Amino acid sequence: MIRPGEEWGSPARGPADVEVTGSDADLAAAVTRCPGILVRFRPDATSDLAGAVGITGAAAHDVEVALDLLRLDDGDAAVNMVVVGTPPDRVRTFTRCFGANVRIDERPVFHGPCTTVIVATGQFRDGLDVVPRGHPGDGRAEIQVYAVARAERRLLRARLATGTHVPHPGITQRSGRHVTVSTGRRVPLQVDGRPRAATDRVDITLDAGAYRLLL
Repeated sequence: MIRPGEEWGSPARGPADVEVTGSDADLAAAVTRCPGILVRFRPDATSDLAGAVGITGAAAHDVEVALDLLRLDDGDAAVNMVVVGTPPDRVRTFTRCFGANVRIDERPVFHGPCTTVIVATGQFRDGLDVVPRGHPGDGRAEIQVYAVARAERRLLRARLATGTHVPHPGITQRSGRHVTVSTGRRVPLQVDGRPRAATDRVDITLDAGAYRLLL
């Protein structure tokens, strides 16, 4: 886990155990099976984790960083972000709200109608700076609950690219390691950008330093 002022990463202790090419979801599938694995990641154009950690085509791959994983109770996992409900960039004036109860580290933090709950280790979604406080190696998950008034949603969408949509009185922001989201009806679920079956409950635990990535 990193702390403010500390240098991130250390010299690579050896060659990668596995090479993964593709999306954040592909990376999550690989690291879920092998805790502590050292990965060389060749991201595709959809990867938001790549932008958060600074992977480039010119990377020397001589530094490794320990990164966090979001583990869902159904065995699924995410290296970047889980979205419950409607993604914030798709929320429109008439997007329907749903009732939600959100608990973080066993403490209630939200109860009421909302359009979206985000649980993230990373910062970006589809290149938008949705979670400015997100860092995939700081040992905590960032949680956002969107209960933004209809009249304010258009302006909020316009600010997602620069991360200036927060702070906002209609967006609850917290950090933690265990998140439970219960909803009054089944709502859409995305795990690292890929749709999953609609659900009325999501239980997520942060696995700090779950895998190592070569940079």
